Amino acid sequence: MSAHESMEQAEQTHHASGENKKIALLIAVIALCLALSETLGKGAQTESISKNVESSNLWAFFQAKSIRRTTVQTQADQAKLSLRLAADEATRAALQKQIDEWQTTAAHYRSEPSTGEGQDQLAERAKHAEDARDLAMAKYHHFELASAAFQIAIVLASAAIITGVIVLAWISGLLALAGAGVTAIGMFAPHALHLLGH
Repeated sequence: MSAHESMEQAEQTHHASGENKKIALLIAVIALCLALSETLGKGAQTESISKNVESSNLWAFFQAKSIRRTTVQTQADQAKLSLRLAADEATRAALQKQIDEWQTTAAHYRSEPSTGEGQDQLAERAKHAEDARDLAMAKYHHFELASAAFQIAIVLASAAIITGVIVLAWISGLLALAGAGVTAIGMFAPHALHLLGH
């Protein structure tokens, strides 16, 4: 091997080494983005589960209030029938008092703004929890898609180092940019894109 060929081979090795360092830095940046996307995804998934449980609990409480309200209202309606048949005034007054109490209780079961535990308030709170759940799930889907893009980008960049095919590094970079874009959409506008059938 001549000195010229040795110099040319050393230059190629140095050039390849420089390219590999750049690709290794690209992999490190993509891995950082992947870690961020995975962390955001796990947080969104946890939030979605939490809000789903909250919504279910609120709807169960709503149902319990509905059953109680129906029971009390039925008792009041039956007492109204008995009121018509009552002969003496004392019995009628006692029945009317009981009917009024049951109707007041039924009204409290329907709406109780002071505690937020009337049917109307429970339904509103449950719907808010469902909205928060849906938002968290939309974020989660974006973060999962971004994580997949980052993972594929890391594989392609690694393949570029092994094979020396620089096009793979460029494709990797483009995938990483796409992943970063999907992550940003998940963070700031998760309902802008309708991904994965939602």
